[in-house]
Amino acid sequence: MKFQPFYQRAIERKGSEAAVLARLPQLATAAQLQALGDDRYLSAMTKCVFRAGFVWRIIENKWPGFEEAFSGFVPLYWQQVPPERLEALGNDERIVRNMQKITTVPHNAFMIVEAAEQYGSFGHFLAQWPSNDQVGLLLWLKKNGARLGGASAQYFLRMVGWDGFILSTDVVTALQNHHLIDASPTTQKGLKQVQDVFNRWHEETGLPYAHLSRILSYTLDAR
Repeated sequence: MKFQPFYQRAIERKGSEAAVLARLPQLATAAQLQALGDDRYLSAMTKCVFRAGFVWRIIENKWPGFEEAFSGFVPLYWQQVPPERLEALGNDERIVRNMQKITTVPHNAFMIVEAAEQYGSFGHFLAQWPSNDQVGLLLWLKKNGARLGGASAQYFLRMVGWDGFILSTDVVTALQNHHLIDASPTTQKGLKQVQDVFNRWHEETGLPYAHLSRILSYTLDAR
């Protein structure tokens, strides 16, 4: 199925093409991904981990406290952080005191450091990964990171500006309603079907994957 009908439907829902375009996410260039510090990637990962299953607004409001409590999220430090530092964070009122999520930081810091040693920085690693294999990147993050499966990894990539889709409820519903996928998007089969659909639409339109995803969500989202 071509993407044009979805684009027209999104325009109808939002009232104009300008309204749709104004809401599209900003993307980072390869150079911008490479220039972003590894500490910022660890910060973004941690924010997405803490937002999962929680009120996003609360995490956003407390985030300056997170930055202070985690001393700026320097991966080289956090990959080998002393256990007592993690224990202290479990009582730190500047953050949400969830030890299961706090302990993801050293795991994800180690992942970042490992990638940086091979590619020069985590940003260089992300910049070289093609958007037509987002599923491969999601599986890599799930395998090598902590609590980076599913939506958390997708929102992390969107947060740092990497060009990829997000499987929101509206996006999945639209794909299923038009019989573009017949497997659950939480399975590898379903993810591959999603990737194939977005790859075809990208070739058809030349639009970034993130824009295709957001526009598709607007075919159902009336806000």
